[in-house]
Amino acid sequence: MPHKVLTTIKPRKYQQEIYETCKDKNCLVVLPTGIGKTLIGLMLTINRQKVIPGSKCLFLAPTRPLAEQHLTYFKKHLPELFAQLILFTGKINAKKRKELWQNSDIIFSTPQCISNDLKNNLYDLSEVSLLIEDECHRCLKNYAYTYVAEIYKNQSKNPKILGLTASPGTDRKTIEQISQNLSIETIELRTRDSEDVKEYLQELEFKVIKLEFPEKFKEITKIIKILYSRKVQELKNRKLLFRPANKISLLETQGNIMISIRSGKKNFNYFAGATACAQAIKLAHLIELLETQTLHTSQEYVKSLFKQAANNQSKAAKQIAKNKEFNQAYIY
Repeated sequence: MPHKVLTTIKPRKYQQEIYETCKDKNCLVVLPTGIGKTLIGLMLTINRQKVIPGSKCLFLAPTRPLAEQHLTYFKKHLPELFAQLILFTGKINAKKRKELWQNSDIIFSTPQCISNDLKNNLYDLSEVSLLIEDECHRCLKNYAYTYVAEIYKNQSKNPKILGLTASPGTDRKTIEQISQNLSIETIELRTRDSEDVKEYLQELEFKVIKLEFPEKFKEITKIIKILYSRKVQELKNRKLLFRPANKISLLETQGNIMISIRSGKKNFNYFAGATACAQAIKLAHLIELLETQTLHTSQEYVKSLFKQAANNQSKAAKQIAKNKEFNQAYIY
């Protein structure tokens, strides 16, 4: 058990619960920055090293400094002789990397470095019992991330995958694509407002500076909130949403709708509900941007919706983009 190895840090309740899920299934963990994704990765690494002695764990991060940061964290909290830890970089020559791979237990690297080595047959991933991909939402644009995951799934004798991210995107297709690329079986999602997370954040002190909300923002936000409320009400009328609407309940509703459709319930109510839910999620994100970010940031997001609509990438974006009131808000 990880707690018998970890003497310098104690997992919080939600970290322990997420870890228990990760032990049994390939998991996508969505946690805000700063509340402990890396510890979950560390706990699962300890578990895999104990369950499958002699196996390796591969921890990928999109940049070398980030990979180095994770290595430092592991070194800080693991007993000195628990495992051989190494940072892989392209600066180490190929022959040396091959030797280091054979003699290491936990390897930290960028996906590009591992991808290149696999293509050059320096080593294989047969002995790797855990693949962790940090900031795994980048696997959508980073071909090396996806390539390593595919090779791993084909070569590993005991595959286990953990995806970590603070930014999965609220779009269903994005989450589905990440899950497909990493063979994700379950998703553990928490926000700073989640009940099991909030209790640990009470010690934080916030200095609140109240600013007058510009009139233009008020008018725009008012229109978007009306559109958002309509979509939420539509979901309730269709008997698809039974709780107060927020980011988590909408994402869960979206997931439930898609499960129903996949299981054969392909009726109009579910298809219309899927579109309404996707619209509500996008509008909720826009409201959040309007109330917490600059008008420029909000405008860029609206532009991205119009682009998705023009390229037929999202039915929800098309519905939003052709709405007269939404276009009125954009003109503001």
